[in-house]
Amino acid sequence: MRLNYARGNYLLMSHVIAIANQKGGVGKTTSSINISAELALIGRRVLLVDLDPQGSATSGLGVGRNEEGQDIYDVFFGRLRLADTIRSTSVEGLQIVPSSRDLIGVEIELGQCEGREVILRNELVALEELYDYVLIDCPPSSGLLTLNAMGAAGKVLIPLQAEYYALEGLSALLDTIETVRETFNPNLDILGVFITMFDVRTNLSAQVEEEARKYFGSLMFREKVPRSVRLSESPSHGLPICRYDPGSAGAKAYHFLSLEIDSRCFQKGGMRHKVANA
Repeated sequence: MRLNYARGNYLLMSHVIAIANQKGGVGKTTSSINISAELALIGRRVLLVDLDPQGSATSGLGVGRNEEGQDIYDVFFGRLRLADTIRSTSVEGLQIVPSSRDLIGVEIELGQCEGREVILRNELVALEELYDYVLIDCPPSSGLLTLNAMGAAGKVLIPLQAEYYALEGLSALLDTIETVRETFNPNLDILGVFITMFDVRTNLSAQVEEEARKYFGSLMFREKVPRSVRLSESPSHGLPICRYDPGSAGAKAYHFLSLEIDSRCFQKGGMRHKVANA
């Protein structure tokens, strides 16, 4: 798979996916960790980029942050290449760019610097031969870090929690995607939407799923991620659920969801969707 950037006409050929939702607590980072791990387990070469200053994806894979002056924060200022920040994980085939606490100040420090939204995109060019997937865990905001993720990505993957007002919270994200398309990445697509924190015991979960499927149609994935104590526990052990409890309902859900994602990505290069059609 290749990243192909043509001057004046940005073309993304490999599977660079921003996992985003501007609302916190929706299972975004849990999904980033476990989808990355599952894709690696089926034989894909995967890089997870942790762009959230909280660094939960980094610690959730049992990886420490890089030393100050050797982390992704310095990449944004041209003092370091992204390739120099990559670390291995306990999952074969999965590597990670750890987060940095200093990322919280990137937007202010870069100010209105020209090209600041495409810094990550430019860095990924050097890694074009190394990975089948680059997954980017975005912070729960529409700031510069999320814009960099969407500027580098060809696709956005959206976790949707099975909770009240979940759909209403997506309007800001869809607006951000449309703005990115209109300004610096016209080829950005929505790969799909999947349900998280699904509870079969409640009517609310079923109602949220029904409304989501009406609204997003073919963008919805079949597999739903259940609300699970084991999923909540696994990050504290620095392990994806496939390593912490491979027989659990959460592990099975992320396995089948990742197979769906892989199938959708490799069918004619993925699906093209307009936000207006969602």
